[in-house]
Amino acid sequence: MKTLKKRRRVQIILVAIVALALSTALIGYAMRDGINYFRSPSEVIAEPPQPSVVFRIGGLVEEGSIERGQGETVRFVVTDGGESVPVAFKGVLPDLFAENQGMVGTGSYVNGVFEATEILAKHDETYMPKEVVDALKEQGVYKESGGS
Repeated sequence: MKTLKKRRRVQIILVAIVALALSTALIGYAMRDGINYFRSPSEVIAEPPQPSVVFRIGGLVEEGSIERGQGETVRFVVTDGGESVPVAFKGVLPDLFAENQGMVGTGSYVNGVFEATEILAKHDETYMPKEVVDALKEQGVYKESGGS
């Protein structure tokens, strides 16, 4: 009788461990395409990613770099103060998108141009994404704003 209970308990524990391992593997597999790593323009220039890699880039929009092409294509340059990366985006830009303002874009780096699928702009005069602030601080370009 005792061996039957022990055997049942061991079987239940083994099934639970297998189920936990399987669910962890499925979650990891499902998230593999949903994780986008952040890179600054300096990191992109130093080690250009493969065109198939989707990542986020952020920095300041260079002054005088915004070019509105035919159709919905917009071209501009994003910088972290050290390096600059040209960006091409097809779509409607956020209302707060402007020169010398912080932005984060999602897309891939193809033939020396970051082809963005999504552009996010800062939402007020004090906010800038943490990754962008860190990259700008590394380059010695970031200035604290006086507002609160």
